[in-house]
Amino acid sequence: MKLQMSTRYALYAVMELSACPDHQVSAAEIAEKYSISSNHLAKVMRTLGRAGLVEAVRGMGGGYRLAVDAKRITLLDVIALFEPIGSKTAGTRDAGDTTAEGQALRRVLWEIEDLERATLESITLSTMLKLVRPVEAIQDPPADAPYRPSRAVVA
Repeated sequence: MKLQMSTRYALYAVMELSACPDHQVSAAEIAEKYSISSNHLAKVMRTLGRAGLVEAVRGMGGGYRLAVDAKRITLLDVIALFEPIGSKTAGTRDAGDTTAEGQALRRVLWEIEDLERATLESITLSTMLKLVRPVEAIQDPPADAPYRPSRAVVA
């Protein structure tokens, strides 16, 4: 599955925010860590904010934080904000679709799309954090600790 740039930025951002639930993280810090455009990331953050997934904190030490528990946000929730999710083959007709082979291929493609959707819907940000870092390393920093970006690399 190939994701658009905005979608990848959004996933990086929400994973970074979910790694530090007690701290605000600036868009500039996220952009620097992932070597991405801070201007583009700011647009992505506005979209995430309008969807109610993140909230902006203004003032000294401001930034962004998750507005929803990481256990309740799925990859599908984030991806669906930036790209169409659903049957890409539904409603379109290609050459050969009316043949028995074409109809069989269409059923297989629908099944693959259903599995893709179900998988994205089953993986939460909390689950992603467990994949990024060993479970033993996931510890909440003290509330007064300064923000430290996670060192995990997500491909």
